[in-house]
Amino acid sequence: MKKNLIPFTLLLVVAVMFGFTSVKTKNVKSSTAKIGLEIGDEAPNIVMKGVDGKDLKLSSLRGKMVLIDFWASWCGPCRRENPNVVAAYEKYGKAKFKTAKGFEIFSVSFDQNETAWKEAIAKDGLLWKNHVCDMKGWANAAGQLYGISSIPSSVLIDENGIIVAKNLRGPALDMELDKYVASFN
Repeated sequence: MKKNLIPFTLLLVVAVMFGFTSVKTKNVKSSTAKIGLEIGDEAPNIVMKGVDGKDLKLSSLRGKMVLIDFWASWCGPCRRENPNVVAAYEKYGKAKFKTAKGFEIFSVSFDQNETAWKEAIAKDGLLWKNHVCDMKGWANAAGQLYGISSIPSSVLIDENGIIVAKNLRGPALDMELDKYVASFN
């Protein structure tokens, strides 16, 4: 009789432990956004070398609306989209947002050639300072982290690092950013 009681007791202990653990996990999830790739998730942090070789962190831009722009110097569609991104930077960089303290772009390049990358930044007038690349092409760590399978691609995050929109191009970027603007200076 005691032999039959041992497995039952172990099963009961495991069930009780699982029950308490799952309740605790549910409470944690409901109080903070999970890190993920869907709208409403907290965007995963990116830490990568900038043009000057120093690490740049996406998380350092908290408090601002941020467009994470995935591109490459060799990508024709990316280069054709760059004037729209530049126009958004110029327009919204001067805007006053309802809750965010400005607008920034965090450009992630899928380049493998450092010279071509830097020349494209200059030629296309990508004036913002947050340009990163690990020179691994399609194996780019941030691209893999974000599940990027084609470029150009973008993710818009709010001042809390929460994903609010994805893959905005041309006028769609302006239309989305307009939702968060209080006024233009």
